[in-house]
Formats: sequence, structure tokens, C-alpha cells
Amino acid sequence: MQRASTPLADQQLAYGFLRFVFGVNIFLHGFSRLVGNRGDFLAYLSKQMAHAPLPQFLLSPFAAVLPWVEAAIGLLLLLGLFTRVALLAGAALMIVLMAGASLAQDWDVAGIQLIYCVIYFLLLTYRERNFYSCDAWFRSGKL
Repeated sequence: MQRASTPLADQQLAYGFLRFVFGVNIFLHGFSRLVGNRGDFLAYLSKQMAHAPLPQFLLSPFAAVLPWVEAAIGLLLLLGLFTRVALLAGAALMIVLMAGASLAQDWDVAGIQLIYCVIYFLLLTYRERNFYSCDAWFRSGKL
């Protein structure tokens, strides 16, 4: 089969790799918090946001919802299912997280979050290369 040696096939493999490994990362952000001690995660958030001009009562609901959102986005990226929606949801989540880190003046975390923003940008920009995915499988009609 000629397809395996074409530049397009390499681009599709590269996209699939980045989408998959990023999905693992995002999924495990959420999953590890879901199976871990919720109180520990809330304590971590409270410490991080102690100097941010945000009402403290928002942290508990945010800490409860964030792991579920991260796990869902990560799982969708892992599968390549509803990839556009997952990438847009992840980008929106990054805006919220970036705002929190910036309000807390945690520039190290904000800098790391910029890397995540670039990956969301790249995955969304080159989404036409999303060949190795459930989305492509459903589009092909080979159910």
C-alpha cells in the first residue's frame, strides 16, 4: 500500500500522535483528580488562588467540576471523537485556567498553560489531518 510512505500519511500519523498523547495528558489530569482525594485538590487550588481577587466560594464548585471536564475532554481527544468540539472546549477551559493563574499572579503556571494553548491551537489548525480517529471512521461510513 503506497499510502504509508506519503508525506500526507506522515502528517496524519504526526497529528494522531499529538492528539493522542495530549488526550492522555488531559484525561489523566482529570482522572487522577477524580480517583484522588478531592480535599487535597481543593486545598491545592485554595493555596494557588489565595492571592487572587476571586470569591473563595467559587473554588469548591470549580474543584468539583474541573476533573470531570478535563477527563471528558481528554477522553474525546484520545478517541478522536467530536475532536473539534473537544478542542474548542479545551481551549475555553484554558482561557478560564489562564485567567485564574494570571489573577493569582502565578506566572510559572501561566507560562506552562501557554504551552497547552499552543497545542490546542495546532490541533485545531491542522484538524484536516485527523485521519486516525473515530471522527474519520464515522465519516468514512465504515461502521
